[in-house]
Amino acid sequence: METLKMKKLRPDAVIPKRATAGSAGLDLAACMDAPVTIAPGDLAMIPTGLAVAIPENTVGLIFSRSGLGVKHGITLSNSVGVIDSDYRGELRIGVCNVGSEPYEIAPGERIAQLVVTPILTLPVEETCDLGETARGEGGFGSTGKT
Repeated sequence: METLKMKKLRPDAVIPKRATAGSAGLDLAACMDAPVTIAPGDLAMIPTGLAVAIPENTVGLIFSRSGLGVKHGITLSNSVGVIDSDYRGELRIGVCNVGSEPYEIAPGERIAQLVVTPILTLPVEETCDLGETARGEGGFGSTGKT
């Protein structure tokens, strides 16, 4: 089994771990000198103090932590962050406050989660025919409500 290599860029950075044995994501913690308050509607970039070596043919995906989103309206500003396998810089988490109250992120607080998953890097080919399917061009809501 391959390992996920992480490097601390700051001594107080927290190497992430899974909250439970069945957790898909690794919890990423804020690594900063002082708390950051995010007002409703504001954006912030939160450093983790970590760099990671995402293995070839995989991608690191950064997701919100459900508790922060549901309870406080703190979510990712770009929905899902993508970490390519050739990136070696610091993991920084873009967050936004879609809630109605200011929220303070404390140093060491778990703010996002990292999931590493396989990807296909398929060659792209232009074509005039994509083939037929039962759905065809039916989009948003075309398959019904249930």
